Amino acid sequence: MPLTGTYERSLDEKLRLAVPKRLRDEFQEGEITNLYAAPGIGGCLVLYSPAGFTKFAQKIEQQPAYRTDVLKYMRMFYGQAEKLDLDSQGRIRLPERLTKLAGLSREVVLIGVHDRAEVWDQAVWGEYLTKLSPEFDQIAGHVFENQAPL
Repeated sequence: MPLTGTYERSLDEKLRLAVPKRLRDEFQEGEITNLYAAPGIGGCLVLYSPAGFTKFAQKIEQQPAYRTDVLKYMRMFYGQAEKLDLDSQGRIRLPERLTKLAGLSREVVLIGVHDRAEVWDQAVWGEYLTKLSPEFDQIAGHVFENQAPL
């Protein structure tokens, strides 16, 4: 089942983020004890389950490593990705360098996006929604232009 939902959260002074149980369960790996955090596209952090991180890594491996853009992406992505343990309360501690990279403030939004979760600064996510919501139908049309109607 795809990961879904929007969860407003606050980072505490130790940069801990409470990952909702429902979202943890949707990763479909039984009881998970850690997640991988990595830079996302558009100014967010991406959270993967261990199996999801491996699956994403396999997609990257299919790209020709001799291409300069692939090598740059791999360096940026893997060099900043980090395995984060979930504590007994379902929290992860985000590294300060990753929170700075994504421009996260204390108030964040955690969203389920199919096979991963994304962590956005709440204000940035609000701007993103405001900008793109009027274009939703057009975007959907482009995504499904060569498929049968929904």
